[in-house]
Amino acid sequence: MWMKCIFLTALAAGALPAQSADTRSTYTQAEIEIGRQFFRANCAACHGPDGVSVPGVDLGHAKFKRASSDEDLVKIIREGVPGTAMPANDYFSVFDAETIVAYLRSMASTARPNSVLGDAIRGKALFEGKGGCLNCHHVRDNGSRVGPDLTEAGLARRAVELERSILDPDAEILPENRSVRVVTRDGVTVTGRLLNHDRFTVQFLDTRERLHSLVRSDLREFTIESKSPMPSYKDRLGATELADIVSYLVSLKGN
Repeated sequence: MWMKCIFLTALAAGALPAQSADTRSTYTQAEIEIGRQFFRANCAACHGPDGVSVPGVDLGHAKFKRASSDEDLVKIIREGVPGTAMPANDYFSVFDAETIVAYLRSMASTARPNSVLGDAIRGKALFEGKGGCLNCHHVRDNGSRVGPDLTEAGLARRAVELERSILDPDAEILPENRSVRVVTRDGVTVTGRLLNHDRFTVQFLDTRERLHSLVRSDLREFTIESKSPMPSYKDRLGATELADIVSYLVSLKGN
């Protein structure tokens, strides 16, 4: 079922205490993951993946106006606030709303400090130059399609997630960014970015940007890789350079 975007504007402007008597100190990883999916599907289009796209709102750093507990947040998510842009979203169960709160809490606990800001213009130069990122990725019509398209990186990923992907590419590999390794019947090994697969076929783009569509019964081996082909830039970029590239990626909002 298509769910309309949740406007959380009414929750902004005024710091929420780190804990209160009505604030849970911990949530399970399963609750956080469910909440992340709800947030991305219903909230990120308006608020951005970091929760800061609406002026005056900073969901990513747990700044709220009308809430002082998790129970308050659940109520506002489900019932809205009359006279504001926050509508009622009663198609969410209490559990659904609680998982969104779990994700908001997780966002705040893992957020990059507001002081960690880079220069997107310098970041673009590093991305296209020293970083060599266009050898694998593309932005709009520029670059390679061997790696994921980053044209909308700023709409899809939080800044902290983008930074982690640069420093530790194996930490989180999204399903759409998986790599595959196959060995054909005649012993040829081919690797590439997985596009689609089922019980009978596999489609992927190899390292030379050639599209392959193979019948799995014709293969000796078929393996979805557990590691990313992207190298870590932990020892290749200084702190300022890293902040600049992340700022550039955050600025990429599509065409």
